[in-house]
Amino acid sequence: MSSIACYSRVSTAEQNLDRQLESTSEYAQRELGAELAEIVEYRDKSTGTDTSRSGYRELMAAVDAGDVDTVVVHEISRLARSLQDLERTITRVTDKGVEIHFVRDGLSFGDGKESPMRRLQMQMLGAFAEWQARVKQMNTKEGIAARQQSDEYHHGRAPLGFEKDEGELFEAADYDRVCGVLDMVASDEMSKRKAAEELKTSRRSIGRALDERPELYGL
Repeated sequence: MSSIACYSRVSTAEQNLDRQLESTSEYAQRELGAELAEIVEYRDKSTGTDTSRSGYRELMAAVDAGDVDTVVVHEISRLARSLQDLERTITRVTDKGVEIHFVRDGLSFGDGKESPMRRLQMQMLGAFAEWQARVKQMNTKEGIAARQQSDEYHHGRAPLGFEKDEGELFEAADYDRVCGVLDMVASDEMSKRKAAEELKTSRRSIGRALDERPELYGL
């Protein structure tokens, strides 16, 4: 029996999938006439810019097996951060006769309504998402390099999410987690108090990271 697949992804374990789950489910019912029993949810909580995720892999296996009629995703950046991965995924889905809808972006493929302009819009949005990810990585690296020139970082304590080795600054094992939490605080999705609890630090440290050192976290 075929179904409507709703795919959701967040970048860290601390982020919440509820908004995406609600958005995709409501769209499937409102725009596609789906019953709740027809909707199957595929979820990922991971960090990275590729598409090698368990929920994604399960979704694509279901598409390949003919178990899915339609895929619904909240927005393009949730499916892929690379334009090449995005185009490859859309082609793989639509080649199986399956529709794919991006709720927030207002784009659909495989529904018989494709146009050159719609494909161009998808490419532009995918390219922008990829560019954002690369800029964030670049800003972080540049921020670390700039901070290493300061005496404060050679003699003071390492910033949140970092370690020191003979005066040099390095990303700690929990760096990705720290970035995810700080990003949520910066976007008003989490309070400083909650962030401090999650990272086992003080609200002052959270505030200092956001106010004085945002470039270290790609913010």
